[in-house]
Amino acid sequence: MKKITIQFDSQLDALVALAKRLAKFENRFNLASENFFDRFTKGYIEDSEEYTEWANDYRHYLSIRRELVQRLHNAA
Repeated sequence: MKKITIQFDSQLDALVALAKRLAKFENRFNLASENFFDRFTKGYIEDSEEYTEWANDYRHYLSIRRELVQRLHNAA
């Protein structure tokens, strides 16, 4: 797997880009990322390169989303 580094101007831009990538996986496999991730982490789905990439994208998406939500709560 070739590693690519992409830099975004903001975390919101990164979140949008990840959401778009997740949507492509979801459409391709007809499965919501949340359901996929649950099955993947429980070992019901193989550890192929593509599924691992999807899982990592979803982890990254959740991490950024959590941080942005926390910032919004702290700003209120």
